[in-house]
Amino acid sequence: MRGFNPRSLDALNFLLADVRGALGPYLNVFLITQRHWSQSAVGVVTTVSGLLGLLVQTPIGALIDRIHAKRALIIVALALLAAGAVAIYLWPAFWPVLAANTAIAVVGDVFGPAIAALTLGLYARAALPRRLGRNSAFDHAGNVAIAALAGGVGWLFSQQAVFLLVPVFAVLANGAALSIPAHAIDHRRARGGHEGGEPVGMLTLFACRPLLAFGICTVLFHLANAPLLPLVGQKLASSHPKLATAMMSSCIIAAQMIMLPIAVAVGHNADRFGRKPLLLIGFGILPIRGVLYVMSDNAAWLIGVQLLDGVGAGILGAITPLVIADLMRGTGRFNAAQGAIATMQGIGASVSGLAAGVIVDGFGYSPAFLIAGGVAAVAFAVALLALPETASANNEDRLA
Repeated sequence: MRGFNPRSLDALNFLLADVRGALGPYLNVFLITQRHWSQSAVGVVTTVSGLLGLLVQTPIGALIDRIHAKRALIIVALALLAAGAVAIYLWPAFWPVLAANTAIAVVGDVFGPAIAALTLGLYARAALPRRLGRNSAFDHAGNVAIAALAGGVGWLFSQQAVFLLVPVFAVLANGAALSIPAHAIDHRRARGGHEGGEPVGMLTLFACRPLLAFGICTVLFHLANAPLLPLVGQKLASSHPKLATAMMSSCIIAAQMIMLPIAVAVGHNADRFGRKPLLLIGFGILPIRGVLYVMSDNAAWLIGVQLLDGVGAGILGAITPLVIADLMRGTGRFNAAQGAIATMQGIGASVSGLAAGVIVDGFGYSPAFLIAGGVAAVAFAVALLALPETASANNEDRLA
């Protein structure tokens, strides 16, 4: 790692969170409260753009396995994401928003696999759990910062002005990416390969039963979890329309402040306790949230329940690349597997937007929260019964 400063990777994780965090749930709340879109129309945009973005996730992972220009790929993705955010600011109508959100969905999925690949290429195996935990911690710190900044911008100017933060942070993230020396990256190790070995066939991904079980768990988790924050934000915005962006920022900050220490704790304890016990805690929190949301419409209560998102999503975000690294060790297909898992996560998140919108339009918020909790309970059951402990498995067991 000659010439590499770990703070460059810290800064990149922090700033990429700022870039992505200025979109997401803010777009949903803006379209509902300011442009007066229906829940179903917003669901169509999030579902269509999400599903189209899914088509490229696994190929993007395979591309990251193959190429050495990982920093350049991040820079190109940042430029396209910034352009999409500016387009939404300038033309917040259905077709421009659908086109821009689709482009954002496609390029936004570059960042997770690319950052994990850079980390594998920069750090030895023994240092990986703590470094991945640190990556996740800086990502959450960036989410806290952008949520606070977006809340201030939305209050001082407008909800629409929040989207202009994206190109600003994209420029800063470009600088962080370029500060990582290209010669410090071990590209063989970055793809999960071993000395002198060629990548195994892509069919390895389908033959690895633990990877498939983990993928099913993540589909169900994101199907349940993805609509919760936007739905809570909409409930808060309907009660406090002038504070819509600030309320959404409060929800995000509440969760992210919990995620930050959770990510560090996962990095320090993943080898000590194993991956599966931590994952079961993460999956088990989500059904509880689904029930708690229906118990009160009080703003303080809803924001307080959102704190639990910091535990579940914090654990899953920190440990997912580590589980995939366990399962793909020596195969040379780490990033392709990341793309496959991201595809499965995206299927859950994309379908959830339309499904939740239809349920809310037809039955109200409480049934939507309870149904999400039920789906999350199934994810926990699958993890408990079908997912092995990946830290202790040898390579033959992982591929069985």
